[in-house]
Amino acid sequence: MRLLVRGASNKEIAQELSLSLGTVKVYLSRIYAKLGVTSRTQALIAVQELGLLEL
Repeated sequence: MRLLVRGASNKEIAQELSLSLGTVKVYLSRIYAKLGVTSRTQALIAVQELGLLEL
């Protein structure tokens, strides 16, 4: 989530974490499902509202 907050693309996240692009997409979709959201923007808002990351 910290990488999303910084505005990193899926490709950048994959490179930073040494993961495949497909893995990043799967992980993000699972995070979105757990947060009950459907987009990157909604996820960032939810994380901020829940206080899950210090921004």
